[in-house]
Amino acid sequence: MDRLLTVEQAAERLGVSLRFVRRLTAERRIAYVKLGRHVRIAADDLEAFIAAGRVEGGATRKAVS
Repeated sequence: MDRLLTVEQAAERLGVSLRFVRRLTAERRIAYVKLGRHVRIAADDLEAFIAAGRVEGGATRKAVS
């Protein structure tokens, strides 16, 4: 079974506020598990969220004059 993180642990891992992680779950932008009134985020789901936001570096685009 995948490790379940608390909202606090997920926020720390992402380097963001607790409020931001709560907003992600409220807007259903990240998968979570509800255990009674407790919210937990699977470590794999957190990694998938990070990977989905990844922007690859590459050649810069030139402005058209």
